[in-house]
Amino acid sequence: MAENFEKKERYGYDDLIRVMEILRGPGGCPWDIEQTHGSIRKNFIEETYEVLEAIDSGDKTHLQEELGDVLLQVVFHARMEEEAGSFSMEDVCDGICKKLILRHPHIFGDVRADSAEQVLKNWDEIKKKEKSQKTAADTLRSVPKLLPALMRAEKVQHRAARAGFDYDGLAGAMGDLESECAELREAVDAGSAEEQAEELGDLLFAAVNVSRFLHADPEETLARATEKFIGRFCRVEELALERGIDMQGASLQELDVLWREAKKQH
Repeated sequence: MAENFEKKERYGYDDLIRVMEILRGPGGCPWDIEQTHGSIRKNFIEETYEVLEAIDSGDKTHLQEELGDVLLQVVFHARMEEEAGSFSMEDVCDGICKKLILRHPHIFGDVRADSAEQVLKNWDEIKKKEKSQKTAADTLRSVPKLLPALMRAEKVQHRAARAGFDYDGLAGAMGDLESECAELREAVDAGSAEEQAEELGDLLFAAVNVSRFLHADPEETLARATEKFIGRFCRVEELALERGIDMQGASLQELDVLWREAKKQH
């Protein structure tokens, strides 16, 4: 099959489809041929996160490359289904075009939407009809279970809020957070491991609710906190080496002194 493939200075979308067809076809790449949706499932997640890293870095060249890797995943999965006779990449493109046209009636129809808020409201209503979601509970159940837990919690809370199930403001969310913290303390003092885990989950869920009222994305907020911890820990280790302190054998008080010093610097 590859003998008929024309090498070029610059390739396009159709070339990508053709390359994947060759790789998966007779005489193609043994590894590519062996793959299934399940075997490369995690690759899709990894490539998506690499796109996010490229966006955060501001490196346009890196972003271009990583977007290509994500597109490859889409083409790869579509090719498997085309071989099975289910659908093709053209069907995928047709489906998303129709969805965009349907969900933008203010552009492709006669509906009026003068603000981003109205656009989102229309989008949600159309989406409910598409997915036959008749109740607010249906919209909560439709949030994918495989999303990162913090992201899923935020989406569930946001949809519940749209249905009117929400605190009046930050004070209510903060009160709930404090209440859940107290319940966790009680579980630690007297509860079983299962009860402690349950209360910890409730505390984390309440913390996500607070982040929503603060307009702080919980995933990004925790990611920044983690990076901050890594930076401070690295400084603690540097200080310990400079002063001949064995961190594993040091007392909690000694480590706390180093931590406070690192905290002032980072």
